[in-house]
Formats: sequence, C-alpha cells, structure tokens
Amino acid sequence: MVSQAAELILHPVLTNAGLFYLRIMPRFHTSRIIPHPATAMFNRVADVESYPKFVPLCRDLKVRRRSLMQDGREVLVADMEVGYKALRETFTSRATLDRANFEILVEYINGPFRHLENRWHFSEVGPDSCKIEFDIAYEFRNRALALLVGGVFEAAFRKFAEAFESRADLVYGHAA
Repeated sequence: MVSQAAELILHPVLTNAGLFYLRIMPRFHTSRIIPHPATAMFNRVADVESYPKFVPLCRDLKVRRRSLMQDGREVLVADMEVGYKALRETFTSRATLDRANFEILVEYINGPFRHLENRWHFSEVGPDSCKIEFDIAYEFRNRALALLVGGVFEAAFRKFAEAFESRADLVYGHAA
C-alpha cells in the first residue's frame, strides 16, 4: 500500500520596504507498508554512508561529526553532494536519529537551499512488516536553480522511500 501527496506551501514574507511577496515551498509526503521490520528500515535510513550507492541524485556523502545525546538520540552532521547531469551542489545537514521512537529528523544547515527538512517515521504493522512515512519540505535559495532542477528534485524525492525499500530487499533479501 502506497499513498503519496505533494503540495506547494505559500509563505507570505514582509520585506524591509513593507512589501509582501509569497515564497513557494514544495512539500512531499509518502506513506507505504513494506515487508521489512521497522528496526531494519530505520537502520537502512540511518546508514547514511551507503547513500551514494542507491539514493536518487546522491553522488557523495561525508559524515563530519557524530555525537550521542544524553537522551540516547544520535546526531550526525554530514555533507551530501547531489548532482544531475553536469550540475553538482553540496549541502550540510544535521540528522537526529531517535531509535527508541523509530524517527529520523533531518535539518538543513548550509548549501543551495533556503529551507530543507525531512522526517522519517517507522511503525511496526506486523512481525516482518512496517509502515514508512517520509515527509520533506524544501525551498531553493536561488530561483534560477529552482527552475532548472526543481522538477528533477521533486521526481527524486518521490522515489526516496522506494529506494530504501529496494535497498532493504538487496541487503535483507526479498520478503515472501
């Protein structure tokens, strides 16, 4: 079972001159039930070093820092290089891995976006299956870049959950 939704969020912005304009921020949500346990799928998404092998548009990923918080959550800061044809961009993000609640929050730090945030949530639906929910909202800093690659990014984001499911099939084997 797969459900997907995309929307554009309009944010009013007040300028120094007192003028309003609207910023458009694409948002995408997908929810799917897959034949792998929540723990296994959490581990696939948390394994950021393997992203260049299978995540759409990811060309390289380097973890800058890992730390363990007192509440047990792990925090990673990483640089991801994304690319499409001759275009390459690198951005830095912080991922908070909450194993106890099967949640991963990725927050933008620096790069070609004005805003980027994504969330993963995994919940058991059976002994060997789980529901994955993936949400992402983003806005490019540069309108020309948004026009040039915005559609490519949207298509890639639509395939993220599917890419992780395919990776789990490869690592754990196809479920019966």
